[in-house]
Amino acid sequence: MQKIRRALVSVSDKTNIAEFAQQLHEMGVAILSTGGTMRALQDGGVPVTAVEDYTGFPEMMEGRVKTLHPKIHGALLANRDIAQHLEEAKEHGIELIDLVVVNLYPFRQTIAKSDVTLEDAVENIDIGGPTMLRSAAKNFASVAVVCNPDRYDEIIAEMQANDGALSLETRRQLALEVFAHTGQYDAAIAQYLSRQFAEEDSEFPSYFAPWYVKQGSDLRYGENSHQQAAVYAQVDAAEAGLARAEKIHGDRDLSFNNYLDLTAALTTARDFDEPTAVIIKHLNPCGLASAATLGQAFQDAWASDPISAFGSVLGFNRIIDVETAQMIGRKKFLREVIEPRYREESGDEESMIISAFVEALIAPGYEPEALEILRQHKNLRIMQMDQFEAPAQPDFDLKKIPGGLVVQDEDRAFGSSDDLQIVTEKQPTPEQLQSLVFADRVAKHVKSNAIVLVQGTRLVGCGAGQMSRIDSCLLAARKAGQRAQGAVLASDAMFPARDGLDAAAATGAEAIIQPGGSRADEEVIAAANEHGLVMVFTGMRHFWH
Repeated sequence: MQKIRRALVSVSDKTNIAEFAQQLHEMGVAILSTGGTMRALQDGGVPVTAVEDYTGFPEMMEGRVKTLHPKIHGALLANRDIAQHLEEAKEHGIELIDLVVVNLYPFRQTIAKSDVTLEDAVENIDIGGPTMLRSAAKNFASVAVVCNPDRYDEIIAEMQANDGALSLETRRQLALEVFAHTGQYDAAIAQYLSRQFAEEDSEFPSYFAPWYVKQGSDLRYGENSHQQAAVYAQVDAAEAGLARAEKIHGDRDLSFNNYLDLTAALTTARDFDEPTAVIIKHLNPCGLASAATLGQAFQDAWASDPISAFGSVLGFNRIIDVETAQMIGRKKFLREVIEPRYREESGDEESMIISAFVEALIAPGYEPEALEILRQHKNLRIMQMDQFEAPAQPDFDLKKIPGGLVVQDEDRAFGSSDDLQIVTEKQPTPEQLQSLVFADRVAKHVKSNAIVLVQGTRLVGCGAGQMSRIDSCLLAARKAGQRAQGAVLASDAMFPARDGLDAAAATGAEAIIQPGGSRADEEVIAAANEHGLVMVFTGMRHFWH
């Protein structure tokens, strides 16, 4: 391994840089530096040579030009195994550089400011830094390059253990980190400038370049056992989100499907204001309720469809308390409380309720005693997210298609009871209005075509992902059983003809909420009046494919 004898240090983020450089100096490494970094090193008592003294060319143009010089890049790019390179370096007075420590102007932090100007952003586009990083990373066979301050301690430790040298494997990993770093840096610039220079008014940039970093090891398998899978976190995402959430309990790792269902549990639970519990099965809520307490909400949700709840994923929008924890995954509670309640309410005496097994759950937090209760289930994956609420700045919603992506903004909008258009002769009661607004929120999280039946603030029947809205009505009614009588019904989209409205009426529901906007609206409204139903329009569709 080649000993490091000379380093070039020029950083924007000066975290621990003086301490790092001092340790390099103590190992006999000569240090070149520039501008503010050089002053920070000198203030820390580290001997340093100015780059302009080494190159014989001064910094100029307010620091825009300082390291863009052959004596810098020749020192970085010279291949130590090619005699001609070494001879040319000697001829031109180029002293080889073995270590580059550089991080870049804070472009992404600058454009994140609400009052940023284009001029401010442009001045924070680093040129010399990425150029040095890329030169050094290209020559990883001979040069080590560090762009991440978190690496300093391990770099020093390896050098101390290897007489001032770094292994080829370390240099390769550092080079890879550099190209990923400069790649995402350039992607952020391209995306920002594409918005600034756009000729047409659009919130979507001409170049869309999100950057993702793999989290941990590969998953056990993908959606099916013959598929491979991994989790990636988006750099600079609007929220840390599920990709960076911590698993605080569970003997088994999360699966690909767990991540998808946990996403559905998270996004559904945080759409409700009152204490809310949601039970997700294959991305759809089979149970969902809001109540005065989280424990009551969970009991109501679990009793909605305990048949489907086997192997489910749970989401809560409150810190889980002891009362709630004592119900989760408990076979005795299922048999003694939930099953009798479900049989009585639904009228279903035949369907088999297998067990209380839960795959995973996510919540804003856990009371200490509640967490100890939950940890008694060794296979229950318990997830903790520091930022549970949706971020104020919505992110893009991405869906992969062959050869590309379709991109949209997130579906965050909801109408309130004041926004509803009552279109039938029969008027809703205040209680029905509350249930209708709740049902509309539930329907947003059900795969299209979606029909949901709600009693109060509790889901009792869900018809998800059917090709016909009529079939969704039939399925929701079957799930609800006798609980459909007097319920309210929400449709995620309009009824294109009266046959769908007739199917909705046949469920036993007394009030319907739907977007409206069909060519057949007058026919559908007339049908609702014939059935003596309440119907309101939201003017807002919530398709989910």
